[in-house]
Amino acid sequence: MRTEIKGANILVTGGAGFIGSHLADGLIAQGAGKVVAVDNLFIGREENLAEAVSRGALFVRDDVELEGTLDYLLEEHAIDIVFHCATKALNYSFINPSNAYMTNVTMMKNLLELQRRGAFKTLCHFSSSEVYGSALYEPMDENHPYRATTTYAAGKAAADLMLHSYVLQYDLDAFIVRPFNNYGPRQNFIGPLSGIIPVTARRILQGETPEIHGTGEQSREFVYVLDTVAAVLALYPVMPNGEAVNISADGQTVMNDLVAMIAEQMGYTGEVLRKPARAADVFCHHASNQKLQSLIRFSPTPFAQGLAQTLEWYKAHIPTQA
Repeated sequence: MRTEIKGANILVTGGAGFIGSHLADGLIAQGAGKVVAVDNLFIGREENLAEAVSRGALFVRDDVELEGTLDYLLEEHAIDIVFHCATKALNYSFINPSNAYMTNVTMMKNLLELQRRGAFKTLCHFSSSEVYGSALYEPMDENHPYRATTTYAAGKAAADLMLHSYVLQYDLDAFIVRPFNNYGPRQNFIGPLSGIIPVTARRILQGETPEIHGTGEQSREFVYVLDTVAAVLALYPVMPNGEAVNISADGQTVMNDLVAMIAEQMGYTGEVLRKPARAADVFCHHASNQKLQSLIRFSPTPFAQGLAQTLEWYKAHIPTQA
C-alpha cells in the first residue's frame, strides 16, 4: 500500500524551480505533514517558494548531487516520499554536456541507493519528453524508443533505466512521470538557459528582437504547469509501480506559430530574427496521453488561455530594462 500524501513528510528536490515550487504548493494543499524543498538555486529562485514557505514548507539550499546531502535531509526530516524534480536545464547540455548528463545520473543513483536501504518509502521521478528524441511515429506513447539527441536527454534516459532496474531488483516503490514541454508562471526567464516562451517574452519586454532557430517548423507539446502538478497528484495513488506515463495536452504547436502568438498577445509588431538551427534540436514532439487518460481524468488548460496567463505573469515579473 503506497504511503498517502496527507500527513506524510515529503522531500521535493529542485523545489525552488519552476515545476518543483508549484508541486510544493500542491502538496501542501493536499495536506502533507511536512514539505521540505531542497534546491541549489542553479536556475531555481527562492522567491518561487514564497507561498509554500508562508504555509509551512521548509526551504533548504543544498545540492542533492553532493554525497551526504540526501542522507542528512532524509534522516533529519523523517522523509516518507520523494518527488524528484531536480535537474539542470536542457540548454545547459549545449554549454557543459558532461555535467548535464552526470547530474541526472548521479542524483538518481543517490536516491535509489538510499531508497534501497530503507531511507524513504516512495519515489516519484520526473523524467522528460526529451528522452524520446524526434518522433519515429506519432503520437509518441510510452513504448516509443529512447533516442536522446542531447546529453541532458541521455542523462534523463539513463536515470529512467536505473529506476526500472532498481524496482525489478529490489522491489522498490518508484515510478516515472514524463511531462512534455511545461510552460507557465515561474519558468526561468534569466540568461541562456531559459526556454522559448520566457525568453521571447523577456526580449519583447526589454526591447530586444525575438529569435527563431532553424526553420521554425519544429513542434512541441506544451502543457500548463498547474495541469502537470494536478496530474502528478492525481496519478500518485494509482500509478503502477515501476511504470512511466506521459503528461501532455495532446496538441502540437510549431515554433513559428508560437512566436507569432506571443508577439500578438504582447502587441509586438517588429521583426523576428532568424538564426541557424541548433545541433541536436528535436524536430517533432507529438505525444499520446492515452495512458494518462486511462489512469486519471485529465482536462488540460487550452494553450491560448494558459499562454495569456503566463505572459501576464511575465509582464508583472520581468523588468522592462535589461
